[in-house]
Amino acid sequence: MNPAHMILFYVNDPLASAAFYARILGTAALESSPGFAMFKLNEGTMLGLWNRSGVKPEPIANAGASELGFHVANDGEVEKLHQQWQAMNVSFAQQSSRLDFGYTFTALDPDGHRLRVFAAA
Repeated sequence: MNPAHMILFYVNDPLASAAFYARILGTAALESSPGFAMFKLNEGTMLGLWNRSGVKPEPIANAGASELGFHVANDGEVEKLHQQWQAMNVSFAQQSSRLDFGYTFTALDPDGHRLRVFAAA
């Protein structure tokens, strides 16, 4: 079996979510429409933003939390991104802090998906 290469988030407004991700990722969507948007995260992984009203089978509301992790080299990189995202008025679920696995913060996208930036301990 090939490794997974697509992460899908169900969103209310793919165009609004695409604008958010374009800002924080610093790159334009590869494709963008009212029903779907897609970003290249790295050579092997894409992030798809799918309009939740078009998903089949229909997603179960509040079935679980989604979290996308961004590993960075060190604590300074965590702080740098935290400050950049604060300047973009990104919402945060957790400010920068040290946890058992390393230094981290958790931001929220427009649909409440968690975006964790971390430097491993």
